[in-house]
Parts: sequence; structure tokens; C-alpha cells
Amino acid sequence: MTINSARSAAVTVAGSDPARSGTARAASDFTELARQIQAAGLMRRRYGYYWSRLLAVPVAYAACFALFVWIGNSWWQLFVAVLFAVLFTQTAFLGHDAAHRQIFRSGRWNDWISLVVGDLFIGMSYGWWQHKHTRHHANPNQLESDPDLELPVISFTPEQAARRRGGVVGWLMAHQGAFFFPILLLEGLSLHASSVRRVVSREHVSRRWVEIGFLTVRLGGYLLLVFLVLTPDKAFLFLGVQLGLFGFYMGVSFAPNHKGMPIVPKALRLDFLRRQVMMSRDIRGSKALDVAMGGLNYQIEHHLFPSMPRPHLRRAAPMISAYCRDHDVPYTQTGLWQSYAIVLRYINRVGLGERDPFDCPLVQQRQTV
Repeated sequence: MTINSARSAAVTVAGSDPARSGTARAASDFTELARQIQAAGLMRRRYGYYWSRLLAVPVAYAACFALFVWIGNSWWQLFVAVLFAVLFTQTAFLGHDAAHRQIFRSGRWNDWISLVVGDLFIGMSYGWWQHKHTRHHANPNQLESDPDLELPVISFTPEQAARRRGGVVGWLMAHQGAFFFPILLLEGLSLHASSVRRVVSREHVSRRWVEIGFLTVRLGGYLLLVFLVLTPDKAFLFLGVQLGLFGFYMGVSFAPNHKGMPIVPKALRLDFLRRQVMMSRDIRGSKALDVAMGGLNYQIEHHLFPSMPRPHLRRAAPMISAYCRDHDVPYTQTGLWQSYAIVLRYINRVGLGERDPFDCPLVQQRQTV
């Protein structure tokens, strides 16, 4: 479904039978969908799938670090840096699954897998990520509620852009579409810095000392090994390539999911089904794309059923798409490159001070009442 058709369908929903769009009816819409998903077995655990990957992670890390030591002080290590960037990102996808309770029934087991995978293998605080990501899932693309709309270097609304007018920052905002992908090269460094800042701050972090210990071993040990094996010039370039590509890979996997989709004000109340579907975008593609994006290309399915195991998302997508079509709920799906074009066009127009081109039709309809 295209953006324009999604907007037209949303207007139809907002202007249709009031009884149908009421709270009770909206709640029953999701309840019926959840029943169908459950009956299809799509919430069933996939222990074999996840255990194979959990066991593969330490083996893959051991092999990559052995390769790093074996190659030694050589410029060939830049290829290893690319390998590390891919490995760290794929491991982050696994940590994301655990944090959403996709792997085990036990919340405690999922928590510890998230801690080990996130802090010890990636160098990213599970406590920081959980706090931020939980708020995002509860209020996707909702102003003042979704932390993913509050980034220091990108404006997602005309109001944000207006606050940053003037000087170098204002010029960058006006051209933010051109700088979006280069900025993602700094995302890896930002993730590590935000993690460290969170665990040493006074904000609440469960298992704070476990996270501090894991992050110290991961970040400190990794830097120590890099500078022991490589000369300073090679070490800095190696870290630049690895961190840059890690952040870029993470960024291009998450960016297509919500950016350029409708943004709603904090006061607007939508039922769960419409709030999650209308603010999210699926990326169609092959199974290879599913692997490359860690299942994040099924963002609508993931937001509706966060604990659904990743292998089931592909099967759930046509069921949920058909259900949304039958209930006049806009379901947006695009190709990967088309999604990037939408994101860039959107943030560039916002940076230039134009009105949000993807205002939620439900908001517009309510404002005219």
C-alpha cells in the first residue's frame, strides 16, 4: 500500500460508522486478530532456531578475534573491521529478540540473555535500551512520548526544525536530508556513549553493577586488544571503520520502520491496532532481506506482537495485511529503496520548514470537527 492510499483509507476509517470506530469495537478488532494469530501457532516458541543462534554467537566471535590476532598488524584488518561491524549488528538483532521475550517463556532468562548479548558481546546497555525502546513501542511516532522523535541532530517536525534555526545548526537542519546517511556513521559511537552514560548516571538501572562489569570487559577489553595488535594509526582507522559501519548498518535497519509515517500529537488517543499499524511501515523483500534486517522489515507485525518469534513474522505478514484491509486499517508496505527515498524526502522537507507532508489523517479530520 502506498502512502497516499494509506492516507485515504485512514480518512475512511475516521469518517465511517461511529459505533464501529468506538473504543469497544476497536478493542475487539485487535482481540480477533490476536485470536487468529494464536490459532495459527505464530506465537509458539522457536527454541531450535534461537538456541542455534545463541550457540553460534560465541563461536563466531572467537573465530573473528582469532582471525584478527592471526592477521596481526596489517592494513588487511580493515576487512576484518567490516566483518566485525556485520557480526556486532547481527548480534544486536538477537539481543533485540531476547529483550522482547521472543526466545524463552521465562522473563528472567530473556533478561539475562539480553544482558550477556547486549552488554558483553555488543557493548550496549540493556537497561538503557529497554527504557528507551519500551517508550517507543508504547507510543510510536507520538510527539513528546516517542524518544525516537527526539534526536539532537535530526528534526522530524517543523516545530523541531524551527527551534534550531540560525547559524551552522540551522543550515545543517535545512540540508538534513543530504546528511542523514553520513550521520548514521556516528550512530555506533553514540550507542556506546549513551550506554555508558546511562549505567553511571543516577537514573534507575536494574542490575547496574552487572552492566558496568560487562561493559567494562567488552569495551575496555576490545580497545586493549585492538591497540595491542595494531599500531596506533591502524588501530584508529580500524575502529573508525568498524564503529562507522556498525552504526550505519544499525541505522539503515531501523530508519525505514517509522520515519516518514504519520506523526501524532501527544493528546491524541488511538486504539492499539491502529496506533501500531498506521505509524509503522513494512519492507517487502526476500528471505535474505529478512536475515539482513534481523526481521525489522516486518515492523507492523513486530509492533502488534512484540513477543512473536522472528521466524514467524514472514508468515504473519499476509494474515495481518488481509485483516487490516478487511477492517479498513491502513497497512503500508514498500520496497527497501523506496522506503529510504520516503525517509529522505520527508526529513528534507521538514528541514526546509515545510508543513509535515505526512500528517496523520485522523488528526486532520478531528481538527476540522
